[in-house]
Amino acid sequence: MALSHDFTKGNLFKSMIFYSWPIFLSNLLQVSFQIIDSYWVGNLLGSREVGAISISSTVIFAVLSFIIGINGAALTVLSQQKGADDAEGLRKSVNAFVTLLGCLAILLGMIGFFSSQWLLKLLGTPQSVMPMAENYLQINFAGILFLFGYNFISTILRAMGDSKTPVQFVLIAVILNAILDPLFISGFHLGLNGAAYATIFSQGVAFLYGVYHSVKTGKVPFEVPHWPESYYLKTVTALGLPAGFQMLLISGGVAAIMSVVASFGEDVVAGFGVAQRMDSLIMLPAMTLGSAVNSMAGQNIGANKWHRVSLVARNGIYLILSVTLLISGIVFAGATWFISLFVKDTETIEFGAQYLRSIAFFYPFLGINFVLNGVVRASGAMVQVLILNLISFWILRYPLTYLFAEWLGERGIAFGMSVSFIISSVFAILYYKLGKWKDIRILKHEKEKDA
Repeated sequence: MALSHDFTKGNLFKSMIFYSWPIFLSNLLQVSFQIIDSYWVGNLLGSREVGAISISSTVIFAVLSFIIGINGAALTVLSQQKGADDAEGLRKSVNAFVTLLGCLAILLGMIGFFSSQWLLKLLGTPQSVMPMAENYLQINFAGILFLFGYNFISTILRAMGDSKTPVQFVLIAVILNAILDPLFISGFHLGLNGAAYATIFSQGVAFLYGVYHSVKTGKVPFEVPHWPESYYLKTVTALGLPAGFQMLLISGGVAAIMSVVASFGEDVVAGFGVAQRMDSLIMLPAMTLGSAVNSMAGQNIGANKWHRVSLVARNGIYLILSVTLLISGIVFAGATWFISLFVKDTETIEFGAQYLRSIAFFYPFLGINFVLNGVVRASGAMVQVLILNLISFWILRYPLTYLFAEWLGERGIAFGMSVSFIISSVFAILYYKLGKWKDIRILKHEKEKDA
């Protein structure tokens, strides 16, 4: 049985490391999912198909991000209830999130399927890759419920303090995808569509295994899904929707930046797409700690141990700065080699490597954002984090990327993003220090729930 952590006592730094590494492994496997697709598509098909995946993935990420945001709200609510030892509230909140996420996943999947072409046109997709991108996108939307499902089960387990079991779900999906990608792409002669079919099949198996494992072990407090009680529905909606829109704002900012990239043509789109796969590796520690400190701080907030919440933030910052700088150095040194693994076109490799070298050492600033926003989010400050991300992406990152690209051409994309990372970290620090996020209360006594 996987170990569940109680973060309200014991050595926080030690707990952070032991709890974080399985999350890091899960995130690494998630990123490798996209890298494997890009590798096989780039080597078996070509850079045009890689460009189609890059643009399509921007749309998929936008919808997925909305659900990831709601998962973040679930992590906050469930971890606080875990810290407060509220078993009934835990069970009823899980049911409320299952209901909300299930409805949203089906709705967004249908909307995405039928509006794929319009969304791709909105991003300025080159006509030469439009048919491939549209088919790839529609297939992914058809099976997106599977991705939402196993990610949500993972979120519940992490709120309980179990970060190891979710690794199994992602590992199953990645191994299957690595085997099925070349089989579907070349063996069944499905081309780019084969990569999409391999993805949804692999995620479907992982989701079914997650459900089976959760029911068999009883680790997840599931009950037969039913319409939630009003208190729990209001709580998950009030926290979940702002958190979802927060992530939607982020992904919308990514999509806006992709529209800037697309204006420079296919080679830059392909190079940027591969570079994004690689610089996402740099951000894995930040994503990991953002999730870890959310759960750790949430349990301590639920237990009303605020001095430990401050220690969670401090330890998280120390850890993210040291680890991110090390990984940034590795990516900087091997930028050309990393890009050449996926594409062979000289211009594509040149742009991708230049982008990575320009931006690599600015990611520690973004890491500070992830950690501090994770702690703030643990209090239930979803609207406040939404505003911080609105500033980060739409007031800083997209405008600066656009302006630097106008000024310096394609080289300006990385410089505009780098400057935005620095300024965003300043806003995150200021709100953590001066904001009133500690005054927020999301858990109520049973009498208040019934009122």
